[in-house]
Amino acid sequence: MTSSSHYVPNLRDIEFNLFEFLDIGRTSLGRAPFGDLDETAARQMLQTFAQLCTNELAASFDESEHTPPKLENGKVTLPPGLKKAMGAFHDAGMHLLEQPPHLGGLGAPPSLGWAAFELLAGANASLAFYTLGNLLARIIDRLGTPEQKRRFLPHMVERHWSGSMVLTEPDAGSDVGAARTKARQVGGGVWEIEGVKRFITNGESDMSENIIHMVLARPEGAGPGTKGLSLFVVPKYWVNDDGSLGGLNGVECTKLEKKMGLKGSVTCELTFGDGKPARGLLLGEVHDGMRQMFYIIEQARMAVGVKSMATLSAGYGRALAFAKDRLQGSDLLQARDKTAPRVPIFRHPDVRRMLMAQKAHAEGMRALCLFAASVQDAVELKGGHRATEAGEMDALNDMLLPLVKGYCSEKAYEMLAVSLQVHGGSGYLTDYPVEQYIRDQKIDTLYEGTTHIQALDLILRKLARDGGATLQGLLTQVRETAEGTGGGKELEAERAAMGKALGDVETMLGTLMGKLGESLYHVGLQGNRVLLSVAELVIGWLLVRHAQVALERMKSNPGDRTFYAGKLASARWYCHEVLPNLAHAARMVEHGNLDLMEVPEESF
Repeated sequence: MTSSSHYVPNLRDIEFNLFEFLDIGRTSLGRAPFGDLDETAARQMLQTFAQLCTNELAASFDESEHTPPKLENGKVTLPPGLKKAMGAFHDAGMHLLEQPPHLGGLGAPPSLGWAAFELLAGANASLAFYTLGNLLARIIDRLGTPEQKRRFLPHMVERHWSGSMVLTEPDAGSDVGAARTKARQVGGGVWEIEGVKRFITNGESDMSENIIHMVLARPEGAGPGTKGLSLFVVPKYWVNDDGSLGGLNGVECTKLEKKMGLKGSVTCELTFGDGKPARGLLLGEVHDGMRQMFYIIEQARMAVGVKSMATLSAGYGRALAFAKDRLQGSDLLQARDKTAPRVPIFRHPDVRRMLMAQKAHAEGMRALCLFAASVQDAVELKGGHRATEAGEMDALNDMLLPLVKGYCSEKAYEMLAVSLQVHGGSGYLTDYPVEQYIRDQKIDTLYEGTTHIQALDLILRKLARDGGATLQGLLTQVRETAEGTGGGKELEAERAAMGKALGDVETMLGTLMGKLGESLYHVGLQGNRVLLSVAELVIGWLLVRHAQVALERMKSNPGDRTFYAGKLASARWYCHEVLPNLAHAARMVEHGNLDLMEVPEESF
């Protein structure tokens, strides 16, 4: 395959979500604290960036499969095409999209930023991770002291410094509170960090002249668990008080992981303070590490969900193109006629079934991701994360994040196998990109909190925090759509299916809550099922609302009728093929027991 040909973005559906359904031109664009982008400029920006992604950024998609990053003497060298692609990204000014105007950025709202991230992740998932420095600049801008902002931000933005989030340790993966990396204050606001961190994305590379590591460590005398952790800004090269570069800091890459996929994204072990002090600054001069790190973690979880959705969308695009070109067999209605002409496999019912499954899920995941992004718009418009006025929307965003991350990562992996299936045996070959999509995407169910961690987060933190009030508020909106008349007779069956699924989810949640008195093990055994079911209900609701808009647009914009007909088809398929499964899920929760926890270890 030619390396630049694998990606065809679904820009039309992205624009439908942003401008026809969410209407961000009215609700978000041009409103403080965002910059002065209007809808015309936003559309043009997306179109230009989509072209860049399809060509220059996609060109190095598979380069790292053949020329992976190399570690020598603590330094990681990236393949040249990856660095060239990042140069094109910066030359286009895309690193400034979400930066606030006072940092020289365009101040785009999260909805537009995440739409652009879909394009980047779909074209070149490995490349997307080297943009983390852009996020860390915004974190320092929000949480850092005035001195820290002056010290780091100009070069982070203007010189495109990379960044990494540094949590995991060899014996403390998901159990972050067990971290043993130490921090010792040595004077002048400087701390020295000592310890080993593992599975660090973008922990070392020659992509930029400096890397800003955000490191969780435990100060001397601090208590146990996550509450005793603080967050430190630890640069690869020390940054002097005036912002100039000093010498190499005591941070060394001591191992480069060899991975199943996503090979262009450096995943490494970092050793701090082994033979040379690793100096850092306490972010904001406050000991509030996990709370500060969650600003990054929440963005990372959203990014993983969007990446999964983008990869499935790319996989569906490839499967659809293959199905239209591949001639095999006669039409099923002429199967007995040996003289019947060969037809594209797109004509075969089972292939159409597989294609519609991918289409509906990809569009449903995009709807979920961009709906969550629009909620993030509202949070910023009301004062930002954890602002009092933003409380209601902030809670809704918090509740949606495990759905975005957990559902999209799980279901995309399942659906990408269907993308490969459409290709038949050819899909198993490296001649086609789908096998790499699957390998690149599988990590999404694992990092930034596994699927079950997302389920526990949803049930034990997000729902328990306010007694389920935030979820009930969302379910009320679902009920209003199910009991309304939007779409008229044409969507009557879909509204009914959504109403039935709503009842199933409410039954499931009520049943599980009733079992908590017996044992928390019920959440452990049924949590994933609940997470996926809630996500599917929300997606079904969004797709029905999309269909309602599509029906109206068919009247006012008949020239785009085929696109809107496709939106109707996706909603109908999802409502009739996916939502009925929630009744079975509810029964499984109802009849769930603790027998599995009593099986002796030896019996496994």
